[in-house]
Parts: sequence; structure tokens; C-alpha cells
Amino acid sequence: MKYAIIAAGEGSRLAQEGIAVPKPMVEIDNEKLIDRLIRIFMLNDASEIVVICNTLTSLVASHLSDIQHQGDIPLRFVQKTTPSSMHSLFELSPWLEDGPFVLTTVDTIFRQEEFTDYVKTFRQLLDGNEIDGLMGVTDYIDDEKPLYVDTDQELSIKAFLDQQEHPHFISGGIYGLTPQALRTLRACIERGESRMRNFQRALIADGLLLRAYPFSKVLDIDHASDIEKAEQFVKS
Repeated sequence: MKYAIIAAGEGSRLAQEGIAVPKPMVEIDNEKLIDRLIRIFMLNDASEIVVICNTLTSLVASHLSDIQHQGDIPLRFVQKTTPSSMHSLFELSPWLEDGPFVLTTVDTIFRQEEFTDYVKTFRQLLDGNEIDGLMGVTDYIDDEKPLYVDTDQELSIKAFLDQQEHPHFISGGIYGLTPQALRTLRACIERGESRMRNFQRALIADGLLLRAYPFSKVLDIDHASDIEKAEQFVKS
């Protein structure tokens, strides 16, 4: 299984709140966010890990280069500043064409054992040709602008919504996809669209079969206060 990490955001809100390091280098339980994801992906049989970081600082690229030169992790990285996470995925897409992959943003915090179960389920559904994508969702809502996920009783995804009167799930920023999704991605880019939520809506519009996989809780690191929340979460 290939894995991809979007680590190209500026982390401007963290910087304004006094966090001096780029977001991928923020430490949770004495482990950098980028290192935590790489470690977990390797525990889940990563054949390759593809990362994009921005050009605004050399710290992240230098750290990834050090990992790459150690030679024990199949890491590839691209350094480019992009206008959105959707554009970041587009920059990674040439290396994701040959099979299913799991994508996350660098600040996505989840329970390691739940992620292992998620990957196992993704593989099983792919083997049965049952889905085109398995999206990590959660009923824990602590997001400024959550993307609500409307599902049926079998957890097939019907829509991605900015607002929902009776929300149950929101997107957790964990995307298991097949290369077919990249055709939709390219069409989004050609139409001048942006934002990952619009890409996800386009997947539904194009008829891809997406299923939701519930995580108990998924956190993002957007503010300095989120670091303490994440520390408590990973230790619980």
C-alpha cells in the first residue's frame, strides 16, 4: 500500500500563536507530526510514502531529506508551495497512479490501532471490488468549518455537506482511494476548482463508490491549544 502526506500548509495560525516551528515539525508526545505518520504508515506495510512540503522553510525538506538518506524508509518528497490541499494532492498524483493509496494531512491525529483496522478494512473492500474509496470519518466535532458526511445505513457516502441539521459524521481527513479518483482530481484542476471538499463532492458526482469508516476521534492541529488536546488524546 502506498501512503501520501500533505504537509504543504503554512501553519500561519500556529505561528501567530507563538509556535516557532513549521506544523510538520510540531511534536506530540515527543514525536514530530510528520514522523508519527511515517512510523504508523511503516507499521502498516508502506511500499512507498510520498510527501509534499512547501518552499517557505527549508526545515521540513531538510528533515525529510535526512530520513530519505538513512535508506530504511521508502520515502519520496516534493517541495512546492500550493494554493490548496487539493492542489497538493495533484502534485503528488504522478506517484499514486499505479494502485490504491491512503492520504492524510500532516496534522491528522488518530488512534494508531484504529488506523490499522481502517487499512485492513480498506484492503478487504478493495479485494472484493466493493468500493472506489474508504473515507475516515468521526462523530467527534471540534472543527471550525467541518465537512459533514451524509451516509446511508450501510455507511455508503451520499454527499459531502458544508451544513447539516442533524450531523452524525464529519470528514476526518483520512482518504483511502484508488487511481480512478485521480481522473476526477485532474478534471477538478482543469475546471479551476480548489479545496479538498470540492474534490470529494466531485468523486460522488462522477459516480465513484465511497464508504465511510468511523474513527472514535480525529483531531487536527490548527491552534496552539490543539497541541495539548492531541497530547492527552494520544496518551489516553
